[in-house]
Amino acid sequence: MKKTMLIVATVLALVAGTYFADKATRVPRKTASASVRSTGMPDDPAVGTPAPQVTLKDINDKDITLADLKGKVVLINFWATWCAPCREEIPWLIDIQQKYSAKGFTVLGVAMDEEGKSVVAPWVAKERFDVNGQKLAMSYPIVIGNDAAAEKFGGLFGFPTSILVSRDSKQIKRITGIISKDEISKEIESQL
Repeated sequence: MKKTMLIVATVLALVAGTYFADKATRVPRKTASASVRSTGMPDDPAVGTPAPQVTLKDINDKDITLADLKGKVVLINFWATWCAPCREEIPWLIDIQQKYSAKGFTVLGVAMDEEGKSVVAPWVAKERFDVNGQKLAMSYPIVIGNDAAAEKFGGLFGFPTSILVSRDSKQIKRITGIISKDEISKEIESQL
C-alpha cells in the first residue's frame, strides 16, 4: 500500500512539475498575426535578412551554393532520412517542385544525417513517394548538410525545418516542423 501511494504521489508531482514548467516557458501566441509560424513561435529574426552564403556538396559530390540559385525562389528544407515528419512532407515537396519549377522555383533538400552521403545517397536512389497516384523519386537537389551550415541559418530546433528564400536571396519565412502544403504554396506563389 505504501509503495502504491509513493508511486501515485511521484506521478502527480511529475505531472504538476511538467504543467508548471510548460506554463512558465510557453511563448504567448500573437492573435491574427503574420509573425507567427505554424509552430506558434515568433518568426525568426533573420526573416527579411539576406540568406547566408553556404556551399554544400550534393549526392554526386558537386558543389551547390545559394549564389548558384540566385534569381530563383528557394525552399531550403533541412531533413533526415530517419525523420518521420520529413518523410511525410517529401511527397508535398516533390509536388511543389513539379508545379513551380518552370516558374523559377526550387526546393533544396539539406540532408542532416550524421552518416552523411553514405546513408543519404542510397536512400534517395531507392525511395519512391506517392505523389498524386504516382510513385516518384525526390525530384529536387539534395545536398549533404552539416552543423556549420545549420548554424548559419540560426540553428535547428527540430526536423524538418524549412526556410523560404526570395529571388533576391532574402529569407521570407521559417517553419520548424512539418509544412502546411497550402500555406507554403501561397507563400511561394506570392514570390513568383
